[in-house]
Amino acid sequence: MKTPYYDVLIIGTGIAGLHTALSLPTSLRVLIVSKDYAWECNTFYAQGGIAVATHHDDIALHVKDTLEAGAGHCNKEAVTVLCTEGPVVIQELIERGFAFDCDEYGRILYTKEAAHSTNRIVHAGGDATGRVVHLFMMEQLFFPILYNTQVTDLLIEEGRCYGVRVFHADKIFNIYAQKVVIASGGVGSLYEYHTNARTVSADMQGICLSHGIALADMEMMQFHPTAFVLGNAVRKQLLSESLRGEGAQIVDEDGKRFIFNYDERGELAPRDIVSRAIFDYKHKTHKEVYLDLSAFSEEHFKQRFPSIYFNMKNIGYNLPYQQIPISPAFHYSMGGIHTDLSGQVPHIKNLYAVGEVAHTGVHGANRLASNSLLEGLVFSKRVASDITNTIKIDKEIIYFSESEDILIQEKDKELKNELRNLMWCHAGILREEKNLEKALNRVKEMLELPIGKLLKLRLLVSREIIQSALTRKKSLGAHYMKEEVSL
Repeated sequence: MKTPYYDVLIIGTGIAGLHTALSLPTSLRVLIVSKDYAWECNTFYAQGGIAVATHHDDIALHVKDTLEAGAGHCNKEAVTVLCTEGPVVIQELIERGFAFDCDEYGRILYTKEAAHSTNRIVHAGGDATGRVVHLFMMEQLFFPILYNTQVTDLLIEEGRCYGVRVFHADKIFNIYAQKVVIASGGVGSLYEYHTNARTVSADMQGICLSHGIALADMEMMQFHPTAFVLGNAVRKQLLSESLRGEGAQIVDEDGKRFIFNYDERGELAPRDIVSRAIFDYKHKTHKEVYLDLSAFSEEHFKQRFPSIYFNMKNIGYNLPYQQIPISPAFHYSMGGIHTDLSGQVPHIKNLYAVGEVAHTGVHGANRLASNSLLEGLVFSKRVASDITNTIKIDKEIIYFSESEDILIQEKDKELKNELRNLMWCHAGILREEKNLEKALNRVKEMLELPIGKLLKLRLLVSREIIQSALTRKKSLGAHYMKEEVSL
């Protein structure tokens, strides 16, 4: 078998990975690796839209909103890059032929979400922005995708990445590349309740930790306030923030809008505040909490939010007439593989990370709604630019062994489910030092058991999240430490 070698290898088929590929010269040999089907990624399930400044003066306001949502923990330079270059990448997407939702006069429709001071969210397909963008990029893609491929390791020697080791078609083998881009998404499967695609399980973050590559802000986990968590599906049904931006209300079983007891902005307070309010209120009152959609007519709701309408109808809900029982669920990781503003991973040559898997500091302690798809577009273009400017004609290869640890052991599934419950209960929305210590000890115990490599990677990332949470003693943004009462 001929050794596979590429100029660029991209791990992940979400917006960050696909847009990196679309921004590279077609003269390069590029391979995209997909863990499952290409559409089984968080981009495909993104509902709300893309936040982008509507005019030049709005750029500074977008920066301000992002910094405020990030609770003073953002990298201001990264935020400025995001908000300044955002309108450029959106215009380029339109020039490629992409169509955002418009009114009858052909003007782009903008909506509002929590913590935005103005309407600046563009959307497509009503509430199916991610799916429509994903399909558009797949149709434009020039390079091949290797499907059903699990990356099991990075090939790193003396501070340089030479490719990856993969499990594909029941075989373990190496794929070599001059440049490797990690665009594999966040950590959703570490939590019992989450809105992420089933493939998003922190593998690449764990592989990076095993190579001593730094992760940053891993205590900063965002929980979406409004998810339908009933039923047995692993990925919970997200109920877009745009619903609240356009009139939906959060009420208890008596019809009380209790969120105003926690924040004067009510349903439009930042996600971390709304999530904690729901979590706390349910715990204290033992009352059910609902999303009330009565502000919408059925015709408008069906047109504006078709995915939610049909998904919930299939479950048995008659929208917008029926209230939907809701709960917070894990949604987004602000932390990730530390990179510079070109997506380069420090101290490892030829390795990049982009999208949710990466940490540029753009989201701080709490991501502003709909900034994630924009981040994928803006920083993937920067990654592609850096690759194009630095790629060499000579192809130096160091060959690596193709041996690999056992990926899955017999009791891994049982331990994986225990881990998901442990992370939800003790490293979730409300955190206490004693419970974090308890979770950390159990994770350390699991790491000593005879486990498969894939579970080990999850445990390494979980340990990093818990340790980061323990290190940050004071609450900040999405990281909320419950003070222990001394008797």
